[in-house]
Amino acid sequence: MNIGTQYLGLEIKSPVVVASCGLSRNLDNLKRLEDAGAGAIVLKSVFEEEIIFDIKRNTHVIAPVNNYGVSYDYISRQVADDSMQRYLDFVAEAKRSLSIPLVSSIHCYSYENWVTYAKQIQEAGSDALEINISLLPYETSVSGDDIARTFNDIVLTLKKVTTLPIGVKVGAHFTDMAKFMQQLSWMGVQGITLFAKEMPLDVDIEAEEIKYGRHFSHPEEFYNTLLWVTLLSKQVRCGIAASSGVSSSDDVVKLILAGAETVQVASCLYQNGLDYVRQLNDGLGQWMQAKGYDSLSQFRGKLAMKGNEKNSLQLRTQFMAHYDDV
Repeated sequence: MNIGTQYLGLEIKSPVVVASCGLSRNLDNLKRLEDAGAGAIVLKSVFEEEIIFDIKRNTHVIAPVNNYGVSYDYISRQVADDSMQRYLDFVAEAKRSLSIPLVSSIHCYSYENWVTYAKQIQEAGSDALEINISLLPYETSVSGDDIARTFNDIVLTLKKVTTLPIGVKVGAHFTDMAKFMQQLSWMGVQGITLFAKEMPLDVDIEAEEIKYGRHFSHPEEFYNTLLWVTLLSKQVRCGIAASSGVSSSDDVVKLILAGAETVQVASCLYQNGLDYVRQLNDGLGQWMQAKGYDSLSQFRGKLAMKGNEKNSLQLRTQFMAHYDDV
């Protein structure tokens, strides 16, 4: 039985991919995850804000920045270079130590650093690049078209400056999700990850303050991911990596039936341990054996929706059938 598949154009031995998270910034963890059967690992993201924080922490600026003149620019550049170099050294060491594909993840807000980080990551030996573009419609001055143009500019620029396979990790907030994901796939990316983890807000009613909600994905989030994988997998020209709310091997099976090439996991590893990857693989294999499948290609996308009109009709029919029984 073969559970191998492709991820960002790379051949991998399992569809279970470790998502970018704190677990993937430690070399010992990476080795354990490989031993447990992970198909690939997305390394902890490089956040541009973290490098900016390193600059502020290490330069110990106590007077207005203007008072330091060009010296501050020089010092801050050195600190930023040192901070990024630590990540690049980690990538290089991980590549020497592991045999499965390693994917670097970057999360920037300035155009220049998208380019700089991508070039450096390729030189460090990463197998692919996942770009996490967090642009949510918070500002009334920013339209959906503005956000789409930003995505397009970043993707097209990175395709010019690096030869690495590129995957785009997106959030779940697009007014024209289906059309935009299709257009994104036409730009030549090798994969789209549905969806980036969002930190939910909560309210402390005693302190009357905004606070962050749960850190881990909730199983209920799985159903939104499943919906969009089912809708999009036949409509895009690249592979889909499904993420958010995956907690069991049954979830893995469902997402592959819906058309996902791979399934990214993180929260379930925090909750069940790194060796849980093996359980996910074993459960997938047992289901395949019971159904008589020898490879993922025999059932991948079997339940994916095939066209826009059929999608609308099928969803409407399911809606009516559900509420008719309630």
